[in-house]
Amino acid sequence: MIQPRPRTIPEATVARLAVYLRVLTALTEGGRSTVSSGELAAAAGVNPAGLRKDLSHLGPCGVRGVGYEVRTLRDRISAVLGVERSRACVLVGIGNLGSALADYAGFGSRGFEFVGLFDASPDRIGRRIGGQTVRPIAELEDVVAATQASIGVITTPADVAQAVCDRLAAAGVRSILNFAPVTLVAPAGIDVRKVDLSVELQVLAFMGQQRLVGEPA
Repeated sequence: MIQPRPRTIPEATVARLAVYLRVLTALTEGGRSTVSSGELAAAAGVNPAGLRKDLSHLGPCGVRGVGYEVRTLRDRISAVLGVERSRACVLVGIGNLGSALADYAGFGSRGFEFVGLFDASPDRIGRRIGGQTVRPIAELEDVVAATQASIGVITTPADVAQAVCDRLAAAGVRSILNFAPVTLVAPAGIDVRKVDLSVELQVLAFMGQQRLVGEPA
């Protein structure tokens, strides 16, 4: 098994490596054996120079004039990102978004497994979603301890997200993905990433508006 190189990789590069992995997985499933840097860059939405710089963190990967062996590069990125290791995750907030995330089968193939779904609403507790039963929030700490869950996903309303973050951190979760529309404050040593869908939509709307302004009348 290819072992990841013991070097620090910038966070932005890690995010792009995950995109390259998705593209390479699709190419593998389509029967491709090699891919050029230009093809891979275009499919991932980056420029070839940026792609080569990102992949330089992995050590020598491609062959000049040939490109990259799809399976080899896929396996190397998988090893660096730790995809071959299953990571236990808990999700708090089983509304529409939380339910959709919990029911998405694609996380399993990327090395992530939801081992606990939690909500405060009695109407949602006991429901089966994605093979898991929604539990009361009171059981959060016990499930984290029993499963050694290392990642917590928050899809709650904004007014309770910080309290959920505090409980996850106190229970031993070390990485939190926050979908709630609020900035969370976490103790040192806890990684928090925020996904704000409204901001992403606003960026897309702005880009569309700028494109229309630039088009000839």
